[in-house]
Amino acid sequence: MPCSSHTRNPFTAAETPAVGVNVEHLTKSFGSHLVLQDVSFAVEPGEIFVLMGPSGSGKSVLLRHVVGLEAPSSGRVLVNGKDALAAQTREHERIGMVFQSGALFNSLTVYDNLALYPREHHTATEPGIREKVMHALQILSLEDTAQKFPSELSGGMKKRVAIARALVMEPQLLLYDEPTSELDPVMSATISEIIASLKDEYHVTTIVVSHDRELALNIADRVGILMDSRIIFLGTPAELREPKDPQVAGFLYPKIDLKHPRFKKLET
Repeated sequence: MPCSSHTRNPFTAAETPAVGVNVEHLTKSFGSHLVLQDVSFAVEPGEIFVLMGPSGSGKSVLLRHVVGLEAPSSGRVLVNGKDALAAQTREHERIGMVFQSGALFNSLTVYDNLALYPREHHTATEPGIREKVMHALQILSLEDTAQKFPSELSGGMKKRVAIARALVMEPQLLLYDEPTSELDPVMSATISEIIASLKDEYHVTTIVVSHDRELALNIADRVGILMDSRIIFLGTPAELREPKDPQVAGFLYPKIDLKHPRFKKLET
């Protein structure tokens, strides 16, 4: 369940409110291509909300609207009651983003990747930055990687470093884009555990875009499924375990049919 909206930030010991997100009648087109159509849902402060859907369904585009990187064709996204595109939102609401690729700077060490944001924004002195960086690395058992470069890390370690970098921002809202993609089942489970434990420790609002059914069923407070440009399911993991909608069931629990393989039906 969502947690209290005001809790202690482990970096600053200050009370930091988790923020809510409201997506209201969001429509997005790129030219004649309709990606999102009249999408509406709310994410409560302190909640883990997992957004699922087929590849190309617009999940990452929706996430870019939440972080203020895309402008809607119509509708709006509010973060803590403020328009996601507004300058005051970026100034006052701390939003951390964990990109699918990690988006680490290969020319910088792990330490300098994490230190980049507070250095650029002058949020702390160098000793303070070091304390924040090492704390984030310690939380994710990455202390030994501080002086390594991203090219020296495994895929799972890069994901964890990307999460640690987001934590240094002391986020109120933490967004993940396919955090378990390209990982083996054990590391996928590990990343899922990290996301859930960070929510409990930091009490941040968390939105996860993912194809990972196990992640959604095991750590989400609520799940939304985006298909054909619309939200076709919005509910709890318990409701998702036995979906009544055949479209949802077909997406989550596809059956392998060797006599009538799907690829034979795909357009060339």
